[in-house]
Amino acid sequence: MTDAAHRYRTVWISDIHLGTRGCQAERLLDFLREVECDTLYLVGDVIDFWRMRRARYWPQSHNDVIQKLLRKARKGTRVILTPGNHDDMLRGYLDHEFGSVLVVEDTIHVTADGRRLLVIHGDQFDSVVARAPWLGHLGTHANAASQLVNQWFNWGRSKLGYPYWSLSGYLKHKVKHRGKFIHNYETALVDEARKRGVDGVVCGHIHFPQIKTVDGILYFNDGDWVDNCTALVEHASGELELLRWPEPIVEARSAKVVPIAS
Repeated sequence: MTDAAHRYRTVWISDIHLGTRGCQAERLLDFLREVECDTLYLVGDVIDFWRMRRARYWPQSHNDVIQKLLRKARKGTRVILTPGNHDDMLRGYLDHEFGSVLVVEDTIHVTADGRRLLVIHGDQFDSVVARAPWLGHLGTHANAASQLVNQWFNWGRSKLGYPYWSLSGYLKHKVKHRGKFIHNYETALVDEARKRGVDGVVCGHIHFPQIKTVDGILYFNDGDWVDNCTALVEHASGELELLRWPEPIVEARSAKVVPIAS
């Protein structure tokens, strides 16, 4: 780790989807090399077991991500994983540790300035996944197809000298009724935070990074490492900020973390 490394009190990342072609493992590795924190939350869908049951895809970079996370845990970073729907098999091992990574259903994080935040993946509050799991699996296959197109699309962009741009992410945000779905999802998470008597919620699941206040409750979505390459971080003061890893990738340990565009 160099002197230029970024230091935070807490970092939240989710929806990495290791085991899929859409996973931006190299960008995540750059981020993990540059960033140090006291506590690292893995907020679900770290490994995409759904996809891996049908097709095995595990390049070295995906293994490197796992090794980097475990190395951070061994060196003193407190690493907590809250499973999502794509790695739901880990819910069978709640309150167990794997390589110093603690698995919990959800947890409460207390910021440096005393705010209490529920940390949870959020699939439990997705009406499609909760009521019709088969539709969730169908959506996974459709997403896999869009990611394959996205891969070829960005190969062409790189040949022309253009930086990476997520075609699949753009298409998701243009889907009719997505705005209503996101609104309903955010409302459900905020309602759960209010029921639990906390100040806010940190979640993932929908691949839509966001910081907002809804009816007095803080809502943080840390985004993903497929379409957005984002993380939520807590500074020593307790201030929370969304970061997007810059593109294109530059030399390791020379890239800069910048605030996500509003």
